[in-house]
Amino acid sequence: MSNTNHSIITEPATLGQILEQVAKKYKRKEAILFGGRTITYGELDRNANRVANALKKLGINAGDRVAIMLPNIPEFIYTFYGIQKLGATAVPFNSMYKGREIVHIMNNSGAKAIVVLANFVNLINEIRDEMPDLEHVILAGERTLVFVSPESTVNVQFVVDKTSIGDGDAAFRTVGSMLEKSLQDLGAADAWYKHRGSIRARGRKLATILISEIENLYVINTVCFLGPLKTDDFFRVIWVTPEVKDKVVEPMTSMEELTGKRPSLEEFKDVFLKRLQEEFGSSVEPGELKRDELFGYEKTRALAYRK
Repeated sequence: MSNTNHSIITEPATLGQILEQVAKKYKRKEAILFGGRTITYGELDRNANRVANALKKLGINAGDRVAIMLPNIPEFIYTFYGIQKLGATAVPFNSMYKGREIVHIMNNSGAKAIVVLANFVNLINEIRDEMPDLEHVILAGERTLVFVSPESTVNVQFVVDKTSIGDGDAAFRTVGSMLEKSLQDLGAADAWYKHRGSIRARGRKLATILISEIENLYVINTVCFLGPLKTDDFFRVIWVTPEVKDKVVEPMTSMEELTGKRPSLEEFKDVFLKRLQEEFGSSVEPGELKRDELFGYEKTRALAYRK
């Protein structure tokens, strides 16, 4: 009778399983230290589970690709391990990439979803129609940052009934077209608008559109750069990571830089109101800038130079 040695072959643990094992053993141990805040292995595992469950509800399955366009923040780690727990494939790439680079990576990988900072959503929306496999844009981390300065920008806010303008895409197209034509009327012949987000000229941002929904209404904000915008005051008060700052202060231009002349608020108002009235076929009554808004700006500016 001969002896036969039998070997047992086991499947290697996945990264998601390894995290679960480590979290059970070192639940209260420090896993991440970010901005003075400690995140334990237990918290990391729970957040990764939340990401995995959310992706699963969106229809992301094992083998699917999920792109990650996040800087070095905890949400990157939660997202990466959440993808591993599903058996999907993470496609992380540099958050400083621009349009063409993003389109190439997304189409080459066939990613069904992308996780980005809210700050980057306008950039993704502008190129979304060039990425046919992309089904979901998932926002994480920082909120959208919009610069407003009484000396350099003009902000127009108005409210319209949803039935008068259509769905979200239609709302962006309508407002984008009005704003594009208004800036062209004022001399910015190179101004153009593509999809959700910004008016650009010569590859630089000239204006931004933000739209939010409240029940049956759209609240629409447009911010146009009439003169060169200085962001130093803002970054003296608010700290953001270099990756976020790069996108927030993406190349910008202004009417003054494009045309050699800064339109007055009255000139801009007259042109934009004309376009607004043409689009909606009704008269518009402009409002005045609120005292509290001016006070808030001056207070932030004072803090920026506080010694």
